[in-house]
Amino acid sequence: QVQLVESGGGLVQAGDSLRLACAASGRTFSRYSMGWFRQAPGKEREFVSTLNWNTGTAYCAASVKGRFTISRDHAENTVYLQMNSLKPEDTAIYYCAYKDSGSSGRLYYIREYEYDYWGQGTQVTVSS
Repeated sequence: QVQLVESGGGLVQAGDSLRLACAASGRTFSRYSMGWFRQAPGKEREFVSTLNWNTGTAYCAASVKGRFTISRDHAENTVYLQMNSLKPEDTAIYYCAYKDSGSSGRLYYIREYEYDYWGQGTQVTVSS
């Protein structure tokens, strides 16, 4: 069992920045990935960014490329999502997710159903 707790959401104006954090605890595996997804009201949950914990390699969706950056802190076992130049269309609940990659795992996972554990989400609201 892996527990994920997101934090850092809030209400900001367009053009502002936020940094989301996701702290992982519990029984993690030796190889895994962490990801960020978001869900706007009335819309499907969509992929935002992911990071391979073993290699440190990151990948992000085209919609946020150049504005969002994913990173990690080994000491705190935490993954971050730095969000710059926020737009009203970024308004959503942001979820952190954990994927057990196993011995034959891929480098990236971008599908919601591929992840094993999820946090409760943190609200990000961007006003015009």
